[in-house]
Amino acid sequence: MRVIITRPLREANKWAAALMDTGYKAVALPLVEVAAAADTQAVADAGQRLAEYDGAMFVSGNAVEHFFASNRAVGPVFCAGAAIKTRAFATGPGTVAALLRAGAESAWIDAPDQDSQQFDSEALWAVIGSKMQAGTRVLIVRGAGTSATEVLSGEGHGRDWFAKQVKLAGASVDYVVSYQRVPVRLQGDALNTAQQAASDGSVWMFSSSEAIANLVASCPDQDWRAAKAVVTHPRIGDTARKAGFVHVCESRPSLASLLASIESMQ
Repeated sequence: MRVIITRPLREANKWAAALMDTGYKAVALPLVEVAAAADTQAVADAGQRLAEYDGAMFVSGNAVEHFFASNRAVGPVFCAGAAIKTRAFATGPGTVAALLRAGAESAWIDAPDQDSQQFDSEALWAVIGSKMQAGTRVLIVRGAGTSATEVLSGEGHGRDWFAKQVKLAGASVDYVVSYQRVPVRLQGDALNTAQQAASDGSVWMFSSSEAIANLVASCPDQDWRAAKAVVTHPRIGDTARKAGFVHVCESRPSLASLLASIESMQ
């Protein structure tokens, strides 16, 4: 069975290599790419003001990497030796790993447990919601993309839900865009691969609704009813079904869970 990995190229290659090590044929077919934010000065300014916030919520590992890429001169943060006491908020293990690589210490990171059933804004809120109160200030470090995702899914992003909960608790929220998601339009061999994978038994792996929206935009007349998809969140599953996928399986974003989900679809 072939697995189609739709994450940005660097991440897709890592997942493809891991799957091939387990005996599967895997193809990296990025449907989203990541680039630095259009306004890197705004990211640098946010880094200089980090001490003003009680917590900084990073929506992904990419948010972490691009935030620190624009703040190389900022002193140690999210660790015992830092001059500021701001805590880092992460929705899942990939974001936690990026924070650790950036020099954060695990004791200064709030995130769902490794064995959590889901890694998203709701799971993070269950961890930190009780700490939010009037006067608390939160910075959300996020990405910017196209509106295609929201058009297809009919829902906002998890970060919007998180921000709403923070405000309902009486705290305040600021935002900074640290990176941008660039849609990929498939052409040539990549387009042929996508069209073949719609009906040849391949399993699509989707970790974002945006990737599905970009796939549909690349193949507007494609029938996806025979295709199989593994998704890492229920909202992504809803988007896949709206795009025409019938065979959809939800999985935690870990290799072991992904393998179990793939095997269940054989």
